[in-house]
Amino acid sequence: MIDKEKIKKAVRDILEAIGEDPDREGLLETPDRVARMYEEIFAGLHTDVKDVIKIFQEDEHQEIILVKDIPLYSMCEHHLLPFIGVAHVAYLPRKGRILGLSKLARIVDILAKRPQLQERLTSEIADTIMEAVNPLGVAVVIEAEHLCMTMRGIKKPGAKTVTSALRGIFRTDEKSRAEVMSLINSKK
Repeated sequence: MIDKEKIKKAVRDILEAIGEDPDREGLLETPDRVARMYEEIFAGLHTDVKDVIKIFQEDEHQEIILVKDIPLYSMCEHHLLPFIGVAHVAYLPRKGRILGLSKLARIVDILAKRPQLQERLTSEIADTIMEAVNPLGVAVVIEAEHLCMTMRGIKKPGAKTVTSALRGIFRTDEKSRAEVMSLINSKK
């Protein structure tokens, strides 16, 4: 579990290290606020994504299932600054095995609530769905703005990083890949 007391001490030390007075009125409760925030935004570290997965049998549906524009935020593990964006998650069921739609969003949420790299997050989402449902294919595309590029370093606000992970038929079959990417890229 998250050690909130250790986080509070570390935040207090950081405030002192940057030349601030952690005992001034505006900062008195900051260590506690940060500790509670970290408990929330890193909750995925202590949640097993497999616990939220529920498979349904729906023999009638053998077509692509896509949930677009799933809001996400995560913390870049390099700078501990947020990246914020959306995930598009699609899969092609095998033998009618489907996930509840909300489970796709929950998978994204749990895996994003960890120190992350966008590239790894994209792959982890795809691999989790492949392992859980054994579909014919999975496609995950994430578009996100990284605050480590916005507020420091190169300072390019609005720049978006796009990553994709294709598994199964979406990786091996050009026609299937084109269909799923067309659905993901459509503006409707």
